[in-house]
Amino acid sequence: MSTETDFQLTANQWDMLRALRPTGAPVGKLNRYVLDQLAELGLVALVDDAPTLTTTGRAVVLRGCPKLWDLAA
Repeated sequence: MSTETDFQLTANQWDMLRALRPTGAPVGKLNRYVLDQLAELGLVALVDDAPTLTTTGRAVVLRGCPKLWDLAA
């Protein structure tokens, strides 16, 4: 199945997306290299060097990682 939320992300990229969810918890130290990769994919917007999930980024986080679906099945 191919949709706009199908991305082949690394474990570091998934961790970063989950860390950027608006949970109210402090984000902590962020890896700039991973943030730049996610920004290139359109999953994160960098506004004044502050990362924010885009609409597509939120959809990807909500949908989850297809690799994990296989493990759970």
